Amino acid sequence: METKDRNQVVEGLREQWRILWQERIDDKVKAEGISNKDYSGLFVEKGMVLFATRSFRMLTFREILQLHEVVDADRYVAPSPQIGGWGKFVRTMIMRPSSRAKQAKEDLDSLKKRQQMKKGGRGWLHKI
Repeated sequence: METKDRNQVVEGLREQWRILWQERIDDKVKAEGISNKDYSGLFVEKGMVLFATRSFRMLTFREILQLHEVVDADRYVAPSPQIGGWGKFVRTMIMRPSSRAKQAKEDLDSLKKRQQMKKGGRGWLHKI
């Protein structure tokens, strides 16, 4: 599949995916989401359960791309939060929190002015 064709297919599927989730029917009694139309590109029929509360495996956009045999489907979909997204990658790999936190603490300690101690540092001992 040509790159431009692949991008057009993915954008078309992404648009259908967005519309599917915007126009779904929420059944509050059964606590599930139901599709209100047929989405042939997404392999979703009218009345299909999109999500439920118990023992349910949701359909993912990555799986749909793989069913359409899009090469390198991970390129078009952000990683899931369970694995760790881009934010976690930046926090763990690019920013070095330990050195940054250590530097901030040292700066704070140097800027803090110590208060004068009561009784010249001898404490609150009362002599009888």
